[in-house]
Amino acid sequence: MQEMLNIQVLNDKLEVEKETKFETLAKKYQKYFKSPILLAKQNNRLIELSNTIQKEGEIIFYDISHMEGMRVYHRSVSFLMIKAIKEMLGKKASVVIEHSLHKSLYCEVRESNVTVNQKFLDELTAKMHKLVERDIPIQKYAFYREEAMQKVREFGMENKARLFRFRRASNINLYEMDGVYDYFYGYMVPSTGYLKKFQLMLYENGFLIRFPDRKNPDKILEFTDPEKISGVFMEQMKWCTLMGVNNVADLNEVITDGKFGDLVRINEALHEKKVAEIADKIYQKRDKVKIVLIAGPSSSGKTTFANRLCVQLRVLGIVPHAISLDDYFINREDVPLDEFGNKDFEDINTLDLKLFNDHITRMIAGETVEMPHYNFVTGKREYNGEYGTLEKGGIFVVEGIHGLNDLLTASIASENKFKIFISAMTQLNIDDHNRISTSDSRLIRRIVRDNQFRGRDATTTIAGWDYVTRGEEKNIFPYQENADAIFNSATIYELSVLKQYAEPLLFKIDQSQSEFVDAKRLIKFLDYFLGANGDAIPNNSIIKEFLGGSCFKV
Repeated sequence: MQEMLNIQVLNDKLEVEKETKFETLAKKYQKYFKSPILLAKQNNRLIELSNTIQKEGEIIFYDISHMEGMRVYHRSVSFLMIKAIKEMLGKKASVVIEHSLHKSLYCEVRESNVTVNQKFLDELTAKMHKLVERDIPIQKYAFYREEAMQKVREFGMENKARLFRFRRASNINLYEMDGVYDYFYGYMVPSTGYLKKFQLMLYENGFLIRFPDRKNPDKILEFTDPEKISGVFMEQMKWCTLMGVNNVADLNEVITDGKFGDLVRINEALHEKKVAEIADKIYQKRDKVKIVLIAGPSSSGKTTFANRLCVQLRVLGIVPHAISLDDYFINREDVPLDEFGNKDFEDINTLDLKLFNDHITRMIAGETVEMPHYNFVTGKREYNGEYGTLEKGGIFVVEGIHGLNDLLTASIASENKFKIFISAMTQLNIDDHNRISTSDSRLIRRIVRDNQFRGRDATTTIAGWDYVTRGEEKNIFPYQENADAIFNSATIYELSVLKQYAEPLLFKIDQSQSEFVDAKRLIKFLDYFLGANGDAIPNNSIIKEFLGGSCFKV
């Protein structure tokens, strides 16, 4: 007699036979979802639909509207694209998924005799749709390390074979789609029939894979070209190539070859050069610019960047005056509520915009004003006899999430403002088909910093990350193209150093906690990296803002 298991799905309590496929159960509940179910979660572990039910407990299904579902969809469509490319150009044809751009994936075909034009994309799109129509199973197979290395080499994936050399596990899982094998960091859909919605678009030297809108799955997400951000990514791609460090295997080999210190010094020199270039741009407009506004998402290194910029401005004879936007918070009792009924401390209206504009315009005009101070204990603004003015040759430097939003400085003429966007836009990838999420890189930075300096454990940081990223989507990213300059604070080397601080914190998170899913994913991600000593990192580095030991007050 078949063993029966007690499970719960949505509000239903039911019995199912052990070994029932999650996919089979998902089909019974598909009517409650706007788009195809892509992934399951049981007992706080993510599970592919192709797996069978082995345990009792609640089962949660995710479609594309959930971030975990979207990750599966991105990954699976990527494999579909790679399979189609290899059908068109041969099994060893090289295609690279470089980075995410406005929720699309930027890809390049690295074959000297191939031109990516509209005709090529039309053929590729048709090939992908035919694979979808065939509903080909996507299956997972475990190989011994040496076998896995040999298998991916058959398909021209040398960077994956080099990466496997550093894996501690004796077995490596490869996915197979109609004879093509590949390695992916994360889960897949059961078959190609799930992947009906995507669009390819020519972009730069390659193309974008565009995906459905999470809020409206029947439509492809509208694309707004972030030209300035794209330029930063393309520049970083070239720099990584010049350095010979394009992926984690390259980085690990730098460490094993004893050249990590050189990589750190060159990366930090590049940062200093970029900061100096931005300072030069401000200097060239010194007769007009009176306020520098620095904005960027959480853990992008805004504070250290602002300090380093001030040093460079002083070198040029400009006297910077820092202003904290925190001091212009309205009283806590007046903070507006978000859509969930919670106080939204990241809404721009938590700032007294009228007072801030009045103070800045008066000081630019040569007046002296009494500066406020926000008391975070009482949640009220105070005045303690501190005065501010702007002397000749001076400039205000303001750092805060709303710096690129013109509502913040509505009374200040545009020629008097210089806006800087900063973010950690990593160009290092795990391998040619597995990119590193900039959000994950920043989350790891924040986990380390929160523990080092704010007394928070990784559970607390991960629990609040969705709130943080929602605020960024609303208050920062829509304005990034307004920047006069963009600074990429990512370093090629940082995850090898941060790994040693983050891993113990992540391992503390128990499977019973809802944050375990993210912790498990980050632990697996960090396992790709060899650890490295951070002694070579200078004390003015942005990374010191997270590790400790910075020469700046951060």
